[in-house]
Amino acid sequence: MTNQGIRTVTDLEKAKPVYTALLGVEPTADSPYYVGYDVAGQHVGLVPNSGMTGPVAYWHVDDIEASLAAVTTAGGTVTQPPTDVGGGRRTATVADPDGNVLGLLQDPR
Repeated sequence: MTNQGIRTVTDLEKAKPVYTALLGVEPTADSPYYVGYDVAGQHVGLVPNSGMTGPVAYWHVDDIEASLAAVTTAGGTVTQPPTDVGGGRRTATVADPDGNVLGLLQDPR
């Protein structure tokens, strides 16, 4: 499992140069709905207007649907259903009973 870094920005076009300068690398994914960086074994993804107020850690899973089912059965609440963020990579978020946001990430098989 890998920490996926910062996700919350309101304006990608303004945030992108700041994160590019901070991380010292160009984005590996660059679209109007998602900008991602791979640096030092971490992936940092910027998602505009996600409504989140801080970073979200993403757990890599083999089957995002099955993982969501298990987490919601255990008391979690889906806050973002599975979404393709490009190249077949799918992400989803859930909140635990205290409202902490957790991320799930499934790469293409």
